[in-house]
Amino acid sequence: MDFAALWLTLRLAVGTTAILLVVALPLAWWIASGRGAARALVQAVVALPLVLPPTVLGFYLLVALGPLSAPGRLLVRVLGHPLAFSFAGLLVGSVIYSLPFAVQPLVSGFAAVDGDYVEASAGLGASPWRTFWSVVLPLTRGSLLTSAVLTFTHTVGEFGVVLMLGGNIPGATQTLSIALYDRVQEFNYAAANRTALVLVAVSLAALLLIYSRRGGLRRGDLV
Repeated sequence: MDFAALWLTLRLAVGTTAILLVVALPLAWWIASGRGAARALVQAVVALPLVLPPTVLGFYLLVALGPLSAPGRLLVRVLGHPLAFSFAGLLVGSVIYSLPFAVQPLVSGFAAVDGDYVEASAGLGASPWRTFWSVVLPLTRGSLLTSAVLTFTHTVGEFGVVLMLGGNIPGATQTLSIALYDRVQEFNYAAANRTALVLVAVSLAALLLIYSRRGGLRRGDLV
């Protein structure tokens, strides 16, 4: 077992999940709270990583974060180094690639909240912010759990985006999925099997956590 790759993968998954929960909560609430062309466009952009080949997304992120692009040169001046082929770059790529897995379950959960509860809270003088935290969020705990678990496990299993954006640098950008690929390329199937079993165990545990709660995944959580 490549423990350096395991530790890096867990750091990446935890960091991505934490960032996306902060970003996804207000974004999903805004999407679910109304209709219109702007919301439809934003939701389409959020869902794009679900249908876009990971290598395509990884390529454009590599170009955008590399030193040959204007944003990349700006980042080099600010940070002193490019984000491409670094853990920070992997984190940026993972946040973008896993965005729909964080947002869509929350949109589905928020859309299912009975509007009468929101109206009653507003009628009692609660601000929209307090209504969201005191009424809406407790009613959608299951969706929040689904969002967090799917984001975490999706990040653990990433391959195309992290390989394109971070390369394959042991101890720096090599995740478990890339380490598995390397072991297969080396015909070291025993080591590959151990790494694959870890990924299977993480995925199975995540699904058990989601489906063991009442109701499991709802139809529409990821569409």
